[in-house]
Amino acid sequence: MITDVPGIRVGHATDPVGLTGCTVVLTDRPAVGGVELRGWATAVHGLDFLDPRHLVPTLDGVLLTGGSAFGLEAVFGVMQYLEERRVGFSAGPTVVPHVAGAVLFDLAVGDPRARPTRALGYQAAQAAKPGPVAEGNVGAGTGATVGKLFGLSRAMKGGIGSASGRLGEVIVGALVAVNALGDVRDPETGVLLAGARDRPDGRTLVDTAKALARGAAPPSFTPQHTTIGVVATNARLSKPEATKVAQLGMLGFARALSPPHTAVDGDTLFCLSVGDAPADLTPLGLVAAEAVARAIARAVRAAASLPGLPAARDL
Repeated sequence: MITDVPGIRVGHATDPVGLTGCTVVLTDRPAVGGVELRGWATAVHGLDFLDPRHLVPTLDGVLLTGGSAFGLEAVFGVMQYLEERRVGFSAGPTVVPHVAGAVLFDLAVGDPRARPTRALGYQAAQAAKPGPVAEGNVGAGTGATVGKLFGLSRAMKGGIGSASGRLGEVIVGALVAVNALGDVRDPETGVLLAGARDRPDGRTLVDTAKALARGAAPPSFTPQHTTIGVVATNARLSKPEATKVAQLGMLGFARALSPPHTAVDGDTLFCLSVGDAPADLTPLGLVAAEAVARAIARAVRAAASLPGLPAARDL
């Protein structure tokens, strides 16, 4: 799990009635960050902090949230939590926490008026801890869905998952909230785990990528999707190097999502460096990609069904 990386804590806050939530990744020491964005439907916060030209050299946390762009309000709850603990960039009489964030669209699943709030972000930060990370229908994975080529009536439940890998003494962990337009495949076998179904009451999966290649006309090809995640490592990285690891980590999206990075997805992957271990950049990024792919598969395997949205375990 991502918390296999020393100094990484994860907290979830879930609205089980509105069917939304948020997840925060906090670090015990300031992290050097990078990010990669794919697809045309991204909604993000704080990316300027990751620019090598920015005055602030580090990041204090990352928020993954539902609620579409409305969910970015939760960032300020995380900032409040950190400020109360004097965590952040020293700015005269106070500190200013720097928190990056990305959102996914879950407004069509539960109550569209229910969005992660400042209070929910604070709650997620309060809950952040090392150790096992809850997966499936929690935090940012609460209202996540996959396989939406033919609309929600033929989609399945997504979720949030975590995995890790090693490169000698270097640990790389991933945490991914899976809300893709496309299907989810087992990254080892290529078998479809969850995705678009043949009919609203069906349990047979349709291969979304093949259907699109054959010219399938979806009823509503709208930007209501997006898979978002965080990779963390105890390797020592600069901002450009963290960005390269995030770019290579996106290969995990391509291994487990079919298709990834569409024009209606806003796929986003952050990278956090919280250690001093030396590592070769390309192998590190490939281990990150493996962790990302397994985290995506774990997300749907851990998910539980909602009314009209079966889970992988139901097939």
